[in-house]
Amino acid sequence: MKIWEKCVYGTAYEEELAYIESVLKENLDLFVGKYPHVSVGNWYGAEENVLWTSSFFVGMCFLAYEHTGDGIFLKYEREHLDSFRDRLDRRRGISHDLGFLYTLSCVADYKVTGNPRAREIALDAAQVLTERYNEKGKYIQAWGDMGIRYPDVKIIIDTMLNLPLLYWTGEPDKMKMAENHARTSAATLVRPDYSTYHTYLMNPETGEPVCGKTHQGYADESTWARGQAWAVYGYALSYRYTGDPAFLSVAGNAARVFKENLPSDLVPYWDFTFTDQNPDIRDTSAAGIYVCGLLELCNYVEEGEAREYLRLAEAIMKSLREKYTTRGREHVNGTLTEGMYHRHDGQEECTIWGDYFYMEALMRLTGDWRPYW
Repeated sequence: MKIWEKCVYGTAYEEELAYIESVLKENLDLFVGKYPHVSVGNWYGAEENVLWTSSFFVGMCFLAYEHTGDGIFLKYEREHLDSFRDRLDRRRGISHDLGFLYTLSCVADYKVTGNPRAREIALDAAQVLTERYNEKGKYIQAWGDMGIRYPDVKIIIDTMLNLPLLYWTGEPDKMKMAENHARTSAATLVRPDYSTYHTYLMNPETGEPVCGKTHQGYADESTWARGQAWAVYGYALSYRYTGDPAFLSVAGNAARVFKENLPSDLVPYWDFTFTDQNPDIRDTSAAGIYVCGLLELCNYVEEGEAREYLRLAEAIMKSLREKYTTRGREHVNGTLTEGMYHRHDGQEECTIWGDYFYMEALMRLTGDWRPYW
């Protein structure tokens, strides 16, 4: 089903993209080698290229270029590649987030422009990511140096969106590592009811899983909204690459759990512990990721189910568009308001990943967009 041909709010999506592109264009010169992360008062500062979020602004530039054909959005293509090449060479901020970092900075570049240098850097990053793979446990270690011991070794649900870098290489050993990690995560991070843990402790010596924990959620046994969204989108993408129906089942059931925990305006609270009767702060970035996951799922399910996913995606996007953007505000350089990083660090602000996934969702809703993931 060609979802953009079934969309209700096509004109509104184009208007939103035009607004985002205008904000990007005004800020191109600000984020060169330093990148937005979490806003303060809806204004992003420029952070050193050491964080997990450095690539999302670059990814937005490629989205804008694809949508408009305006070469201004490629103005700093070489400088961005230089920055990410340097980061890899100097091993700055190396973690499982290499997938986020080099999919949106380099794989996207290669897919959009055909730049062979971008492909080379992305392949090198994928090789570095494989160094975090534990063969005994068949998982990718999230954080910390390899060689650290339990209880400091964790896998996390966010890694599901880092696996496409390995799948994209087309190299059987790397693709198998990604597939194995997805299976291990399904057996640990995904609970029997298809809600998710944020993290799971692993014993690196034996490879055995130990127990579920949280780093960003409300409690170990609660469900962090953004983590649930990572599961929906991540397992849909793993299905795209592997064709394994078990992954499609996880994605669909995780999507159901997310839907069941949406508040009345369809924009989730940051953890599913909270409801309209017991409210707390929102996380609009979780909504954007979830919408992208729903739209990816539309490609793999029966048309009736795909229409249901599309209706829900459009309803969430309508709420985001009408209540949670910076349109009409002064002195802003972000797009999607009321995102959250950590509960006590960066809340009710723009987040650059929230901006990216909101823009990606708009691209999916307005044309036959080829994913960077």
